[in-house]
Formats: sequence, structure tokens, C-alpha cells
Amino acid sequence: MPREYLMSQTDSPSSPYIHYPRGFRARRGLNWVILGSMYASFYMCRYNFRFATPFMEQEFGFHHTQITGILSAWSVAYGVGQLVNGLLCDRIGGRMSMIIGGVGTIIINLIYGFASFAGTFSTFALIWLLNGYLQSFGSPGMIKINAAWFNRSERGTFSGIFGFMIQLGQVVINNLAPLILAGFTFGMWGVGKNQWHWLFRIPPLVTAFMTILVALIPRETPEQAGYHGCIKDDSDTSAGAEASVRVSLKECFLTIFRHPLVWFYAVAYACTGAVRHSSDQLSVLYFTQYLRLDLSTKPGAVVWTMNIVPLIAVLGSMISGIVSDKLFRGRRSPVAMGLYFLLSLVLALAAVVMWSGLVGPTKTGVFLGCLFLILVSFSVNATHSIVGAAAPMDIGGRRMAGFASGVIDSFQYFGAAVALPLTGYLLDRCGWGAWYPVMVLFGLTGGCAMLLVMRKQRLIARHTPG
Repeated sequence: MPREYLMSQTDSPSSPYIHYPRGFRARRGLNWVILGSMYASFYMCRYNFRFATPFMEQEFGFHHTQITGILSAWSVAYGVGQLVNGLLCDRIGGRMSMIIGGVGTIIINLIYGFASFAGTFSTFALIWLLNGYLQSFGSPGMIKINAAWFNRSERGTFSGIFGFMIQLGQVVINNLAPLILAGFTFGMWGVGKNQWHWLFRIPPLVTAFMTILVALIPRETPEQAGYHGCIKDDSDTSAGAEASVRVSLKECFLTIFRHPLVWFYAVAYACTGAVRHSSDQLSVLYFTQYLRLDLSTKPGAVVWTMNIVPLIAVLGSMISGIVSDKLFRGRRSPVAMGLYFLLSLVLALAAVVMWSGLVGPTKTGVFLGCLFLILVSFSVNATHSIVGAAAPMDIGGRRMAGFASGVIDSFQYFGAAVALPLTGYLLDRCGWGAWYPVMVLFGLTGGCAMLLVMRKQRLIARHTPG
């Protein structure tokens, strides 16, 4: 028999603690661990690319503009996929969406690992473009499912956990990739040093395992797991429809596209994507070419930085989510605005220090170079979580969170698609001193976009009865 449960009047979105029936939190935790681990495996199968970039440049003579062009193609495909697949996700369901993304990610990474010996720019770009589109099934599916399992006052904290699962995938590939590149022996089978193609053959095995678990264990709603009435869906788009997680394509499209806040969040998130992907994807080239570090020797500066960056990103995600939940009662825009301006300040300081000549291939220079990557990761990933995960759930609710996430998150990748080729072009012509100044412009734009969100929210509140 289903366990009926209704939230009491004291369990409002602003209350500090919500009482759930016995077993609910454990079941939700199991759901979330499997979904989050699945999504983390997607990150293993996209951040493997950055470890291959120095070898691709050496082997095929690619320059920075071409490498960032491949990343831009991936970003465009991912962004378009977020729009299309976010809409489909609200129709076919979050779990099916994640399974499709998982199967596609496995196939494309294996193709890249075995078929990329052709060595042409168009071959690499096309394969990685397809990877971007297929991976875009993942985020809307995961956010849609979790919108049904978390109340509004918990979604900021959830976004911090969301950030943790993303960074978990980065931590794994950051440690696995150097081991693969160093060469290894498994029984009678051996792989030589710097065989970068294996970066695309081993990580998909993790995704394959997680895809099987997602198909078997998670449930899309608490009701499907036997917990009724636990989650109040107070989004603007789903009043009176808490029991449903399906919606017609037309209704979903029109409702989200007409939402008064979604486009402001989208512009801000484009700025997050521009900074986040530039700092993440180009960091290995930065280590090898600007700081003159040899990755094959596993330098401590690289190992520590590549592990601290995702951990500090988790801290930023958790703090921003908890602050928006507890101190701002579920309002994301004030926290995000402060974080964008903090990010701009950090980037400006990093640019000035680089121009002064203090960052370079010396002990002090390497330390400062790594420190600024860590500080950038903290501030940009804090905005990444609350703008990209919490805000879409607030806007779309359980019925339309998939498409709300798709619209907002797509702009993260459109922003990256604009910023990466621009950055690559400037790096080829002006050197690494142009890296941080480009990112400063996006940080300031993101802060201004969140100011507009706050203004629009005040206008909506002023004209809302009661």
C-alpha cells in the first residue's frame, strides 16, 4: 500500500527543516547517488579531451585556434541538444533521457578512441560534436527527476550536491588520465607511455556500468517509490499538477519560453560557461606551455591543482546553495549576483599579476598560476550550481524542469562556443596574457544580468495579488 503523507502547514518552503516519512530520505539518497554518479561519468568522458590536447597538437600540428574550435563545436552541439533534448525530456521522462545520453556517450567515446587515427581536424571535430549532442540528454534528465524529489527550500542545497557529483567526475579523470598516459600493464596486456587514445577507451566503461544501474534502480517521482504528497511543487508553471511529470511539447515550449525570468538567467549562465570552460578546458595547455610543466613526470603542482580545483568548486557550490536556501529563502539572484562580481574581481587580479611577470615557470610563478585557477574555480562553479541547477527547478517544477534546464544550460555552452574560439585566436596572437582579460568581461556581464533578474522579480512581486 502507498504510504500517504501530507506536508504540514509548518513545512513551508521557508521552514528550516521538513519532516518526511521514514525511509524517504534514504530512498531519495539512493536515487540521487546513482543519478549523480551517472552524470559524473559523463564528465569523465568529456574532460578526458583536455588531457589529450597537448598530444594532438604535437602529433597533428594543431594550434590553439583549432583545439578551441573543436571545443566550440562540442559546445554548440551540447547547447542545441539542451534545447531539443530538454523539451523531449519533459515528454519521455528523465530516466530515459539519461539512458539515451549514456549509451550515446559510450559509443562516441569509443569511436574517438579507435577511429581518430585519421588525424584530420574535421574528423576530430565531427566526432566530438556528436559527443556534445548526446551528452546533452544527461543534465535535463537528472534535474527533472530531482525537481520531483526536492522541495524548493532544499534545491539550493541540492545544487551544491549537484556540483559535488560533477566535480567527482573531474577528480576521477584528473587522476585516471595521468595513470593512463604514464602507461600500464594489465596481465599480458600493456599500454605504452603517452598513448592518449586510451583516454577515450577506458572512461566509457564506467558510464556503461552506471547506465545499467540507472535503468534498474532510480524512480522518477516519490509517488513511484510509494511516497505520496511529500514534495510541494510551487513553481510558476505547475500549479495543481503535482502528480504529473509529463507535459505536452507545445505547453512546455510556450510556458518556458514566455517565462519572465528564464532569459535573464540564460544570459548570466552564458557568462558562467564562457569562464568555466575556458579555465577548465585550457588548463592543461596552460600548464604545459606557459608554466613549462611536463605532464609525463606527474608534477606535484599539476596533480595538486587538478585535485584541489574540483574540491574547491564543490565548496563554492555548497556554500552558495545553502546561503540561497537558508539566508535568502530560496532566492538565487542576490547570491549569484555577488558571485559574478567576485569572479570578475578575481579574474582582474589574476590578469594584473600575470602582466606583472610574477606568473611563470618558477616556483613562485607556478604557485601563483595554480592559485588563481583554484580561486576562479571556486567563484565560477558556485554560480554554475545555483543558476544552472536550482533556478531551472524553481522555474519549471517537476513538470517542466527538463526544458527549463535545457534553455538555461544551453546558454552556458553557447557562451563557451563564443568565448573559446575568441580566446584561442587571442592566445595564438597575443600569448597567455590575454586569457584572463577575456574572462573578466563575461564575469561583469553575468553580474549585470543577475541585477536585471532581481529587478524583474521585484516588479513581478509588486504586481502579484496578495
